[in-house]
Amino acid sequence: MNTNEIKNKIKNFLNSKTFKIITYTLGFLVIAFFIFQAGMIAGFRKVSFGRDWGNNYEKNFGSPHKSFRMMEQEFGDFGNMPNAHGAVGKIIKVELPTIVVFDGKDQTEKVIVIDDKTEIRKMRDIVTKEDLKIDEYIIVIGSPNSSGQIEAKLIRFIPAPPEDFLNNKTN
Repeated sequence: MNTNEIKNKIKNFLNSKTFKIITYTLGFLVIAFFIFQAGMIAGFRKVSFGRDWGNNYEKNFGSPHKSFRMMEQEFGDFGNMPNAHGAVGKIIKVELPTIVVFDGKDQTEKVIVIDDKTEIRKMRDIVTKEDLKIDEYIIVIGSPNSSGQIEAKLIRFIPAPPEDFLNNKTN
C-alpha cells in the first residue's frame, strides 16, 4: 500500500458516517459530564451553606431558640435549605459591618456581612451602609462563607410588602 492509498482511506474514514456518529457521541458525553459536574457543584455549595448556617447558629444569633430546633428537624428535606446566595426581607439588627435580615421566603434569620466593596442602592442612588436601618426591607445578593453568613455584593432597598400580605402569610 502506498501513501496515497493510506491517505485516501483516512480521508474516507474521516468523511464517513461512522466517524461522525462517534464524534457526536463523544461530544454529547463530554457536555453531559460538564452539566452533571455543574449540578454537583451547585448542590454541594447549597448543602455546605445549610450545614455552616446550622453549625454557626449560636455564634451568629446567640442561643438556639424553638424555631431553630423545629427547622433543624426538617433539614432532611433539601427544599427547606436556606438560600445560600441572598436574602429578601426586613432588617432586624444592625451591628456594622454585619446586619441580620429576617428572610420571609426561607423564614430564617440571616447574617449579612458588608464590606467596602458592597454596593448599596436605594432606587437609582448609591447609599452607604449607615443608611441600613432596622425595619427597612432589602434584597441581598452575595456569596456564602464558611461561618454560615452571606458576604453581600449588592444590597437594594425595596418597598415594604402590604400589611395584609404580612398578616396572612402562613408559610
